[in-house]
Amino acid sequence: MRMHGGDVAIVGAAETEEIGVLPGVSMIELHAGAARRAIEDAGLTAADVDGVATAGPLAMEVSHHLGITPRWLDGTMVGGCSFMLHVRHAAAAIAAGAADVVLITHGESGRSRVGGPQYGMNPASPQGQFELPYGAVLPYATFTLPALRFLHDRGMGREDLAQVVVAQREWAAKNPRAMRRDIVTVDEVLAAPLIAYPFTKDMCCVVTDGGGALVLTSAERAADLPSGARAVYLLGSGESAEGTMVSQMEDPGSSLAFRRSSAEAFATAGVSHSDIDHLMCYDAFAHVPLYMLEDLGFVGRGESGAFVAGGHTRPGGRLPMNTNGGGLSYTHTGMYGMFAIQESVRQLRGEAAAQVPDVEIGFVQGVGMFFAASGSLVLSARRP
Repeated sequence: MRMHGGDVAIVGAAETEEIGVLPGVSMIELHAGAARRAIEDAGLTAADVDGVATAGPLAMEVSHHLGITPRWLDGTMVGGCSFMLHVRHAAAAIAAGAADVVLITHGESGRSRVGGPQYGMNPASPQGQFELPYGAVLPYATFTLPALRFLHDRGMGREDLAQVVVAQREWAAKNPRAMRRDIVTVDEVLAAPLIAYPFTKDMCCVVTDGGGALVLTSAERAADLPSGARAVYLLGSGESAEGTMVSQMEDPGSSLAFRRSSAEAFATAGVSHSDIDHLMCYDAFAHVPLYMLEDLGFVGRGESGAFVAGGHTRPGGRLPMNTNGGGLSYTHTGMYGMFAIQESVRQLRGEAAAQVPDVEIGFVQGVGMFFAASGSLVLSARRP
């Protein structure tokens, strides 16, 4: 049995019943609510689960809360793409026989801040010493320099950032669960309140509460489950990291981690860019999908802005991207990666709010922290 090639399947996938503003629900209950729905979606019970992975709380906190006694745990925490790595690690564990059924959970009270950790930068950390004194504290401030470098090196401008927002809002308008659903124009995006140059409010992700969970098992076991007909198969994956500080990137205008993890995902899946029917690119801010389109190799250097402006990622385009509305318009609890995977699974199952016709293979790309880490998945509606 292999970890790639379709031998491992996602058989359960669900988000919390509600996402958005949930001041009455704690972080751990967001995990639990999503987990229960995903296990039910798989046609299993908590007693069937013997592996648990999560980021934020300890994996053992989640397993204990759900009454699960695991024989495999993964608490990998590399920011918002942790869940892409969890899928990869779970597949390896299932292939090795270390676990039979793995539950991956996410829950975050990102807006209401109920029951979650209190984040703060340690002044003794590398970031605290070398970036904090210059005001690089929160994401919208830390991302400004690389975004400006990216645009400058390619002769692009803020209009290209606005085009990303406009394109993804067209998808969000079709999604009743999206936080921002109003259609916008480039001029309206540029005229929105300035948060940190070059970002206006619409170029920054929404801030929400919510959660999601996945259940993975072998393809053989998936075939015997009621959910087997809706299974989604892992063709390939990759992970990488460059470093925790934006100021130490090899090139602020390109992510080494994106390039490496996506190349491994394509290689292990045995597919090419032309095989991809649907793309989910983690979009905490409007510049990140532009990086990903180029670093993953879907377009050449400097071509991402024109590609989006040309309508290729919008409804009816040849590379539908961020079809739930993305972190910019759908939801963003603080770690968006789980929701990107959820939308890819929905599209491959044919169950998405804004369904793309004939989706067979999807690519999911995540980012952790500020270009620090990267996780890539290639998913398929069918086992090869």
